[in-house]
Formats: sequence, C-alpha cells, structure tokens
Amino acid sequence: MDFNTLKERLLKLDTACLCDAGKKLRVMDPEIQPINPGLKMIGIARTVHCKDDFLSVLKALHDAKEEEVLVIDGEGVKIALAGELFATEGQRKKLGGIVVDGGCRDVKGIREVNLPLYARYITPVVGASSRIFHTQIKINCGGVPVSPGDIIFGDDDGIIVMSKEEVTEILDTAENIQRIEEKVLNKMKDNKSLVEMLNFLDHYEKISKKQKSKLIFTA
Repeated sequence: MDFNTLKERLLKLDTACLCDAGKKLRVMDPEIQPINPGLKMIGIARTVHCKDDFLSVLKALHDAKEEEVLVIDGEGVKIALAGELFATEGQRKKLGGIVVDGGCRDVKGIREVNLPLYARYITPVVGASSRIFHTQIKINCGGVPVSPGDIIFGDDDGIIVMSKEEVTEILDTAENIQRIEEKVLNKMKDNKSLVEMLNFLDHYEKISKKQKSKLIFTA
C-alpha cells in the first residue's frame, strides 16, 4: 500500500481506534501535547537528536520533504527547539507536522499556522545554535523508539508511531472499530442506552465470579 492510500484511510480514523486495534503500538508520552488542537498529523518520520541546541533541527527542516514529520529528540529539556518560524517553514514545505520532546515557543503564532506541532513544554527560552547533532538516526522521542521512515499519526488524544507493516496489519480492524462506534453513537442519539449495546451484565457477572470474559459491543 502506498503512502497516499495509507494517509487517505488514516485521515478517517483516530488514534483511539488504532490503539484499540493494536495493543502493542508505540504511543508517545501523553505529556507531549498538541500546541494547535484540532489538527490531525500524518506523515513519515524525519528524525533529529539534539540537546539545548536547535542547529540540527534547522538542518533537518531544510532537508525535510513534503509529507514528512520532523521528530525531535530533545531529551526532554525545558528549552525551545522550535517556534513560529519553524512551523511556518514547515507549512510552506507542506510537512506533515513537527514533534518536539522538549520545548517550543511562539504559541500564538504557531496556532495561526495550519501545521500540527506537538511539544512537551512551552517556554520563551530558546536553545543555542552552535552544535551539530545527528539527523536521520533511530531516536527516542516521548519514551518510544522512532526510526526514519516510521509512520507518525497524531490527533488531540496523542501520537502513535508505527512501521508501515504495523499500520497495514491493523488498518482493517481499526476501520471496523470506528464503524461500530459510529453506529453506537448514532443509536445513543436516538436515546438507546450504551449498556444495552454491550454484553455488560453478562461480562460483569463473569468478572465478579473470576471467570474469563471480554467486554464487547453487541449492537
């Protein structure tokens, strides 16, 4: 499956149904939050490792191609490694987004740019620009390993990192989960109880008796 087809299908999904479909997916630390909520981030990882210095981030931004997501392992430092200028350049280059395991600044400006940007901290203090670190290597961002070429998928609930094989394997299941949830939501709007659409009573009784059971939708 090519990336454009993958992206088209992912755009109709959310991180929650993907996590339901793949329990072992790499999910970044929830402290890494969207600076401009409401945007969905889908792209191919371009990785950077740095600490207290954004020079290599600028290099990666220069090298980045359309649809890529800049994933920055800043070792969680409380120093800004990206801001409005980088977000604006990312938008100009049609990147998929920017993820910073560290700080960002210029929040007001970032929120006026139509590019997903996630960061662990917001701070006005910027890093230096005098040291060169590595790009396009395997890094650790948000507590999970990220390799160049991984698929990065983010929304307001968080960020998932997947290989192309991982996302292809769970995509059909995730789509089915989303269809069921939409069906349940529509029935709830018609005043049907959530519990009535689950095997809740049977499941609860079995769990109370220490028997094996799984909570499922019956709608």
